[in-house]
Amino acid sequence: MNIDFGDVSIHMRKILTDQGQKKSALAGQAALFFLNITNPLGINIMRILMAKLGFMGINMAHRMAKMFGLLGSSKRIPPATTELPKTGVQYVNLVRKPVRAAVPMKSSRAMLDLEDPAYIPIIRNPERRNDQMDSVFYFPGCGSERLFSQVAMATIAMLYEAGARTILPPGYLCCGYPQTAVGQHEKGQQITTENRVLFHRLANTLNYLDIRTVIVSCGTCMDQLLKYEFERIFPDCRLLDIHEYLMEKEVKLSGSGSTRYIYHDPCHSPMKTYQPLKVASSLLGTEVIDSARCCGESGTLGTSRPDIAEQLRYRKSEELRANVQAATELTNAQHEVKLLTACPSCQQGLSRYTDETGLETDYIVVEMASELLGDDWQQDFINKAGQGGIERVLL
Repeated sequence: MNIDFGDVSIHMRKILTDQGQKKSALAGQAALFFLNITNPLGINIMRILMAKLGFMGINMAHRMAKMFGLLGSSKRIPPATTELPKTGVQYVNLVRKPVRAAVPMKSSRAMLDLEDPAYIPIIRNPERRNDQMDSVFYFPGCGSERLFSQVAMATIAMLYEAGARTILPPGYLCCGYPQTAVGQHEKGQQITTENRVLFHRLANTLNYLDIRTVIVSCGTCMDQLLKYEFERIFPDCRLLDIHEYLMEKEVKLSGSGSTRYIYHDPCHSPMKTYQPLKVASSLLGTEVIDSARCCGESGTLGTSRPDIAEQLRYRKSEELRANVQAATELTNAQHEVKLLTACPSCQQGLSRYTDETGLETDYIVVEMASELLGDDWQQDFINKAGQGGIERVLL
């Protein structure tokens, strides 16, 4: 019937919201509040409360539940969902797998001192001639900028090394997808409209730059930004994921290292121009194992409906164990195996499998920055950018 069930589900949520019948879990409401605020101080407070303390709380509760035998067998098959489980059962499902995702102390904007919404930040290598630079507009999104800020930092650092002039939006922005997805259509439209107006102002201010590429590092941001009609903001521009851009620039690892990689392509894959596994293999310079199935995090599904998320995680656990076995057959005991992705929510969700699989999860672009620029790449980049690499243009 060619029905897009995603669109249907979102429309049903909109109807329920309009009729005042939509129920939202407390965790989902808190997540949306975090995405809606733009004040730097408020964002930093919410990062500490929701991410750092929130993840610590889940991990502590996991240890307690395990100590008292509440988790059951690790091989148990989650029961099918036929009705909303009891509150106690949901709490156990919520803490059944710990969250091993490390959240940096600061957002990327805070580290680069770019939080003032009155200015447009432009980051470029001052040692390169202007006529040799691509001008790209990078929309970091909430997950890559506010939460796992190493993703936005790695993206900007790799663009800097690739010789691009990177323009950032002024201040903290959300794309509007999360609000629309939960049924808050009017709020999602408001954010989208305000962002488009802001980007038109930005384009007029920077009309001396030829911006032909808009870069993202998040699949949900990609899906939402496709509706922004960027070609009417920056004429003849295109939308690309950071990994696709780096592949076009022929930036890659040597492939001679001692690490083997498993790649989890997100349900909302940000790579729309090239085949994701081809991009991953090209950038990492080696054969990459494809890891299928949803990670179970799915935005706020992991916290708002942990019973359904646990069913998804059961199958993903099977998949990851098979991936590790396949990686072992390709290599030997001296080789490390890493799990990579291209979605902030997936990075959080995949960290829940660390204890049982031994796999550490990171972004492809972060892995590349670490391998190509060194272990201290973040501080090194901050130092370089601070020596004439950042221009602030009044909006």
